[in-house]
Amino acid sequence: MRTYQTDQIKNTLVCGNPKSGKTTLVEAMLFEGGVIERRGSIEAKNTVSDYNEIEHENENSVFSTVTYAEYADKKINIIDTPGLDDFSGGLITALRPADTALMVINGQNGVEIGTELQGRHLESHNKPVILVVNQMDHDKTNFEKVVESLKQTYGNNAIIVQYPVNPGEGFNSLIDVVKMKMYRYPADGGKPEIMDIPADQAGRAEELRNELIEAAAENDENLMETFFDKGTLNEEEMLTGIRLGINSRGMFPVLCASAKRNMGVGRILEFICDAAPGPHEAPAAVTTDGKEIKCDKSAPASVFVFKTSMEQHIGEINFFRVMSGEIVESMDLVNNTSSSKERFSQLLVVAGKTRNKVPRLAAGDIGATVKLKNTKANHTLTAPGQSFEFESIAYPEPKYRAAIKALSESDDEKLGEALARMHDEDPTIIIEYSKELKQIIVHGQGEYHLNILKWHLDNIFKIETEFITPKIPYRETITKISQATYRHKKQSGGAGQFGEVHMIIEPHMEGLPDPSKYKVNGKEINVTVRGKEEHKLPWGGMLVYFNCIVGGSIDNRFLPAILKGIMEKMEEGPLTGSYARDIRVSVYDGKMHPVDSNEISFKLAGRNAFREAFKNAGPRILEPIYDAEVMVPSEKMGDVMSDLQGRRAMIEGMTSEKGFEKIKAKVPLAEMAKYSTALSSLTNGRATYTMKFARYEAVPGDLQEKLLKAYEAEQEEE
Repeated sequence: MRTYQTDQIKNTLVCGNPKSGKTTLVEAMLFEGGVIERRGSIEAKNTVSDYNEIEHENENSVFSTVTYAEYADKKINIIDTPGLDDFSGGLITALRPADTALMVINGQNGVEIGTELQGRHLESHNKPVILVVNQMDHDKTNFEKVVESLKQTYGNNAIIVQYPVNPGEGFNSLIDVVKMKMYRYPADGGKPEIMDIPADQAGRAEELRNELIEAAAENDENLMETFFDKGTLNEEEMLTGIRLGINSRGMFPVLCASAKRNMGVGRILEFICDAAPGPHEAPAAVTTDGKEIKCDKSAPASVFVFKTSMEQHIGEINFFRVMSGEIVESMDLVNNTSSSKERFSQLLVVAGKTRNKVPRLAAGDIGATVKLKNTKANHTLTAPGQSFEFESIAYPEPKYRAAIKALSESDDEKLGEALARMHDEDPTIIIEYSKELKQIIVHGQGEYHLNILKWHLDNIFKIETEFITPKIPYRETITKISQATYRHKKQSGGAGQFGEVHMIIEPHMEGLPDPSKYKVNGKEINVTVRGKEEHKLPWGGMLVYFNCIVGGSIDNRFLPAILKGIMEKMEEGPLTGSYARDIRVSVYDGKMHPVDSNEISFKLAGRNAFREAFKNAGPRILEPIYDAEVMVPSEKMGDVMSDLQGRRAMIEGMTSEKGFEKIKAKVPLAEMAKYSTALSSLTNGRATYTMKFARYEAVPGDLQEKLLKAYEAEQEEE
């Protein structure tokens, strides 16, 4: 394969709602681009993009797949991304190396919830978008209705470049208003006959061309002057304006096709070559210290690894984009993320599972390599002497969780290794080894997402596993002042154990002054603070420890042991064994024995005094509350609202956004188990949601009683 220069490269991702025909379109693009000699299909399970067994089983994309096409003296790198929101990590990953997005629209349905969700990601990353209305050959296609929905979403910046002459089962012709020609395709698709526009279409074509010219001219002052002077733009000028408009997200060109019948696909490739911005025209990449790195072949070499995957018989493959300079085979680079040296012994261009060696790759190109020792996704490698790192890819917060365990204890170590590998391949899978809950918690984007993870564990890694309901990370705290005294005394021959601790505990609040006087059970207790320790707890909240000992009733050397005993009980709260938080402890008196007192005695005395005081301090169980944002079709809003309220949600607001209703609510995590499945069932898969931790709040009294009884029963069983 030849080496393409920076100005000959186009990087695009293909996205869209499930069943819009993304993978079929990519397959046709590869066929038209000469990479494959025969088009595969989803039904035949032989497409280039969906080559994994799990994708064949489910007949949808699970992973993003790097491919390419060669067309019109250009190399078009194409990344096919999954449509399901559960696998949004694939789209987020592809946003980094791609300069333009090809958004595929279902010709029957127009803008769908998936279109809207993916459009948000594209907008937040300021990614240019070309719109392709697919399935023009379907009997229920409605191009005019689709364009109307695109206008609602993208405003008047959605500009028609092509439209179908005869949409529906007999579709075979489209009119291109850039070329001002009609493209008529043979029954089996492929190379079209390019014809003059028929008289009955001339008026509409001219009107749309004028709209396109005006929109193109608005993107550049010189073009605007030319337009005012001549009243029009020639094709080259028009394409310049379109390219500028696409790059600034000031224009969203609308093309049309039937990917399944390979009609309009070659023209899409041609349009990408002519109008999509190249890597040298895209915004410069930014390093962690804010420095811009331009896509310049003459600059020192740098690459960003955007994806890591494991392949049978090959091992680990790292996919990268050349950010600057040029990469040549056997080149030595420095990994600035892991502080190690790496040799790129092979350079590969990839089309699914087909990989071809190349001698070099220029700035802006996308490639892959194998056998790197200490390199993963999100790593930056540069020529020696360059020390910067590119910003890491930021992934969405997880919204589904499950506990997982191996059915055989002998597989525990293998399970840990497999989960770590799955996280490397899909960073939206988060693995949490919870000491608190004594569970391995896996977090993902939905139930389907985690079911696919389990499929890999069962079938690829050969580890039998099961999902179990994850425990809720409750917290315990107190609501009032309490006092306790505890004497630990043990005598069993030889040296004994003795320690007595008097303490007062109270709720911690920011800005509370140090204590000087307490009133407990009608009795006043005066204290003098001799020392103060503030401990910010790893699980959130504070423990403030006051030494109020006077007269040497407890030797200073035993005070750390008392704190250690308190901290042990904070780590396993008296109510349910959950972490305790936001408590102030004043140790103000006690007794010791000249022979029998030691650290263990005071640790146990402190622990038990704290436990007794806690139980009499108005103890409360706190539960994690999450901010939830649900995007739902208007007609389903009532059902979704009722369901949320049944989950103890506090509705905070509702807004309308591009045909959908956005519900904002605060919801207890305990009520969100399997919510993604329930929401999908309520809305026929047309709604989605995000979740993010907000704060801890006290559980209702009846729920606290249930939790206390459940914990007591659990302790009795043990």
